[in-house]
Amino acid sequence: MIQHIIAGLLTAQTESPQPVHIGSVLDFFVKGGWIMAPIGVCSLLALTIIIERAITLRRSRVIPASFVDSLRGIGHDRRRGIEECTRNGSPIANVLRVLLKRRDEPAALLEKHIEEAGQRELFKLRQYMRVLSVLPQASTMLGLLGTVFGMIHAFQAVASSGEALGKPELLAQGIYEAWTATAAGLLVAIPVLIAYHALLSRIDQRLADMDLVASQWLEEITGVSVRSDAAPAGASVVEVVGAAVGQPVAA
Repeated sequence: MIQHIIAGLLTAQTESPQPVHIGSVLDFFVKGGWIMAPIGVCSLLALTIIIERAITLRRSRVIPASFVDSLRGIGHDRRRGIEECTRNGSPIANVLRVLLKRRDEPAALLEKHIEEAGQRELFKLRQYMRVLSVLPQASTMLGLLGTVFGMIHAFQAVASSGEALGKPELLAQGIYEAWTATAAGLLVAIPVLIAYHALLSRIDQRLADMDLVASQWLEEITGVSVRSDAAPAGASVVEVVGAAVGQPVAA
């Protein structure tokens, strides 16, 4: 059954191969065979995700400077602080809103709510990253699949020809298709893999920025340096907030 399927896919290409001329990217795409279509889809999907995440992870989106300034200007007014956080809706605003709304709760419960809020924002920052992590592997495997089909086609062309001996051109088209698919898969996989790790690094940087802004705001409100004694070096935003939980924020 599998042999019939493979034969059906390759039968149309078993005639004597024509000279291959590459004049454009489109020619390269067409000459690579049908496997180039899903590889192209992977590249377009990856490009879309990379651009969307690059825009979403800008500091002005995660920690708007105008919001930080307005929150500092509000000072100890709890109600206005909650309203400002709700209006802004940025990741740092969502975390600080939970702190302001639930600051009267016991320390352990407050820290739990802040941790949950932080996890929700982290999930938003990492949105689509799992899909992006799969695309380099998928494009590489698709390129390998194209290589397999290309080699099958090449040897099928030789096997089906009664004059194969001394005519290496019968192998040329199949081998060309095989190497083209492999190259296309790698050309997609390598840049996407680099972009994936660059975006992960940017996410880590934004978390560190949120940590710094949250700790500075708490220091201004509580008058206690949560970075010096209360919180360990390198603590996350949740740990920083937890360290200052015992310091009440004035209404």
